[in-house]
Amino acid sequence: MSPDRYLTELASSLDRLSVLARQPEDILARPVPACPGWTLMDLFGHLGSIERWATQIVLSGKFVEEPAPPANGAVSWFLEGADAFLGTMAALDPEKPCWNFGPPPRTAGFWRRRQAHEHAVHLIDASQASGLAIPAFAADFMLDGIDEVLTMFTPRQLRLGRMPPPQGAVAFQVPGAASWKVGEGAAQASITSPLQGMYLGLWGRSSLLETAIIEGDKDLAVRLLQGPLTP
Repeated sequence: MSPDRYLTELASSLDRLSVLARQPEDILARPVPACPGWTLMDLFGHLGSIERWATQIVLSGKFVEEPAPPANGAVSWFLEGADAFLGTMAALDPEKPCWNFGPPPRTAGFWRRRQAHEHAVHLIDASQASGLAIPAFAADFMLDGIDEVLTMFTPRQLRLGRMPPPQGAVAFQVPGAASWKVGEGAAQASITSPLQGMYLGLWGRSSLLETAIIEGDKDLAVRLLQGPLTP
């Protein structure tokens, strides 16, 4: 996907999140199903922190510590920072060297992709907590999000020792669209799911163990899905 497409998706998700952040307090106090212990207020505080963190990294090109959200007023804090955050993401040069936690080359364009999916996934969270339908995303964007999990986050989780190394290779397949492989050698198991199901499942917003077709060494596939594939 092009840098401009990431920016378009990010702006769309941020706009919809800003609407949900203005809901009555009784809704903002609801739990977020995929984030145990969080309310919607906590979710918006997290987004405010992530946005300020990414902004400072892009502006400096260097690693900075993520700021903590305020103890009170986290939703207003999120809303107050949204425009500046989006402005920074829009103005960045995607090819400019910049610290990030992805594979080389480490450029600022990483942050458009990362924040586009960060906000899309949390838009799903905010919609579920608000009792709304899961939002629709473009097919190429969901494929890109699957790719981000399987080619960036999962190798990073393995590298950092946050999940056990797979004892064999597992193929992930979206019929008619794309496939990926995690692990070395020929695939000993396969996990097949329609596009939206794979996107939601890999991001932990639904269960691939319940919705996907798993063939071959099912124990191997189950162990890999337990990951955690993402932080």
